[in-house]
Amino acid sequence: MRKLLKDEVRLLELLIKKSSIIISYNLEEDLEAEIMNDGGMGSLKLFPKGISSDNRVFGKQIAECMFLDSDGIDVIASLNIDDKGELFELDIWKTDFSSLIRIPEIIS
Repeated sequence: MRKLLKDEVRLLELLIKKSSIIISYNLEEDLEAEIMNDGGMGSLKLFPKGISSDNRVFGKQIAECMFLDSDGIDVIASLNIDDKGELFELDIWKTDFSSLIRIPEIIS
C-alpha cells in the first residue's frame, strides 16, 4: 500500500468531479492505493482511511475519461466504487495493452 502520486490524485479529482459522488476526505492524506496486476497500465485498488481489502465487492463504475498517452495510444480511465459507495478502483486500460507512460497534465 502506498500514498497516491500527484498525477493519480489529479486524475481521480477529474473523475470524481464527473461523477455524482461526494468525497468528504482528502485524497492525498486519507486514501491509499495498491498497484493492480494489469501489465503496467496503471490500475489501482483504492483504500479510503479505515477500510481494508477484506470482503470488498465491486459496486459500479461512476465515471470515465479518455486521454492519449505520450506515445499517442488511447487510454481509458474508469473510477469504480464498492457496494457500499466507497472508492474501490481506478481502472486504467491502454488500448494496445502496453504500459502507461504517464498521465498527462491536461485531460479533457
